[in-house]
Amino acid sequence: MPFDDESSIRYPSQPPPISDGKNPHVMIVGAGLAGLLLGILLDKAGIPYQIYERAKEVKPLGAVMSLNAGILPALEQLGIYEDLLKLSLPVTGTFNIYNSDMTLTLAPKNITAQVIGYDHIVFPRPEFYDLLLSKVPREKIHFSKKVMSMEQNKEGVMIRCADGSTYHGDVLVGADGAYSGVRQALYRRMDKAKILPTSDSDQLNKGYICMVGTTKSLDPAKYPGLDSDAANINQVISKDSLYSWSAFSVPGNRICWNVKLQLATVEEATDHKFRNSEWGPETSEPMIQQVRDFRVPFGNNTLGDLIDATPRENISKVFLEDKLFDTWNHGRTVLIGDACHKLLPSAGLGAVTAMQDAVVLANCLYEMRGLSLDDIASALDDFKNERFAKSYFERFMRMIVFNCLPESVKMKGGYKGVEFRPQASFIPQIPVRGSGPVLPQKPSLRYQAEQARLKVGEPSPIVI
Repeated sequence: MPFDDESSIRYPSQPPPISDGKNPHVMIVGAGLAGLLLGILLDKAGIPYQIYERAKEVKPLGAVMSLNAGILPALEQLGIYEDLLKLSLPVTGTFNIYNSDMTLTLAPKNITAQVIGYDHIVFPRPEFYDLLLSKVPREKIHFSKKVMSMEQNKEGVMIRCADGSTYHGDVLVGADGAYSGVRQALYRRMDKAKILPTSDSDQLNKGYICMVGTTKSLDPAKYPGLDSDAANINQVISKDSLYSWSAFSVPGNRICWNVKLQLATVEEATDHKFRNSEWGPETSEPMIQQVRDFRVPFGNNTLGDLIDATPRENISKVFLEDKLFDTWNHGRTVLIGDACHKLLPSAGLGAVTAMQDAVVLANCLYEMRGLSLDDIASALDDFKNERFAKSYFERFMRMIVFNCLPESVKMKGGYKGVEFRPQASFIPQIPVRGSGPVLPQKPSLRYQAEQARLKVGEPSPIVI
């Protein structure tokens, strides 16, 4: 496969994959939630793939995570939903917002499962990550593969990793997070060709530092409400500082907590981005000392009490920002999740939108009519066209979610936020639940044809 080298050094290269003539060979960079889910979906679609992860080993970090009806039907399709419920608590308990003096300022009503069909659920992120990881064959994931550059042409796409190895495929998916190596490599090439939009090279806005953790099992007598069958969610927004913090109860009498600091200037944000772009416990100690005395709404306790009850290796800190890129795809390369639309975790939307990306992209790849560059580029354009407008709406919802709107308006906004519920188009659909509105999904012509063949006894390539 002739590519233009960026270096005169020749590295060992894996041979190009052999296509079956019907499905593209997909290279997924990033073994995060979106990358793993995309792999699971491609398995079901019978589309060959490999996942390349820059870390040396899997070490899922993070604290509480929440999912809603926007993605739960797809997880139910894949047989993951029931297992996830065993790790979760429904958000049918308290949901309170406090000032730093513990004065209750807002208690939003939960949208009922009767209306939307599913309870909003919360759970520890590492446990959900392990669940997804267990569904991906280990031989499909390659570790210590940090992408340094990429090249693409009419014949295929190639990635070059920091260890000197190269890999080839038909489609490259950047699912490698907010500091995506695939995005950076793609944008460098587009910028060199003078086709990168100016907005995608703009300086960052102000960002946030976020520290998260999950405690060990705690005494419900000291932390009232901890042993409830429903999640207790408490958010504290300080009037007197740039800090805000949260505490969520999860199964096992544990509390997932997080604390966020809004950075005051763009310069400060740029500095923190450079020093804290990776999840990890190493840089947490200074922030721990700054927030120890902050009160939390679980009894007469503080963040320091929760931090002391959390193993240090389970505490991590990262720089966060909120940005929607204009360029999601070019040629054979496409970005999903935080690689193209970064959402702050407090929005409760980032994981949902990233996994929705995976579902929609899998559908677009499955529906491709051929394997030419034009076919692939068209499929990736279809993906962006479907997802970009929805991501813009999700950013808008994040900005207004805590504004002082009438309760009826908030409820309507909540319903609208879960109207879009993409499911895999190539396996049986989960019936619509709840009395609320759900956007119709475009049916798969390929899947319908495959099912027709099955009825007359012809073999089908679909993996169900």
